[in-house]
Amino acid sequence: MTDRNYDEFLEITGSSRSLVEDINGFLLDNNCKREIKTAKSGFTVSYLLQDTKKTLAVFVCRKTGIKIKIYPQRLNEYMNFLDELPANMKKEIAKASVCKRLLNPDDCNPKCVMGYDFIMDKEHYQKCRHMAFMFTVTEESVSYIKEFLNNDLTS
Repeated sequence: MTDRNYDEFLEITGSSRSLVEDINGFLLDNNCKREIKTAKSGFTVSYLLQDTKKTLAVFVCRKTGIKIKIYPQRLNEYMNFLDELPANMKKEIAKASVCKRLLNPDDCNPKCVMGYDFIMDKEHYQKCRHMAFMFTVTEESVSYIKEFLNNDLTS
């Protein structure tokens, strides 16, 4: 399942290409539907859950490289997994924006889907849903990214 936009997206992934293709294959093999849109910074490649049509993951292009945003639907069922992540992935989670809506529902757009409230390494976090789980795609992170996605697909 390839198309011109996906091929163009792969062209800009540079050294991350095989890692991106690995994650893409994993998501397609698990019945996710791929959607591609052009954005100011390149492409966004989204993967939707077939049964709910909710977005599970999105590749985004940044100056610092290719990142993937994960939107877990059932994080509470496997939250302990976060403790197993390598330090640099935990750091990306910790530095993500706080969810204003979780802190005070009147501080954010009422149409905004609330963020994630979770525990990682015995510390409580309330992070914005769009930034909480945005990871740089690297050799080290790919297996954890796939495990994270698999947890949501199978839990």
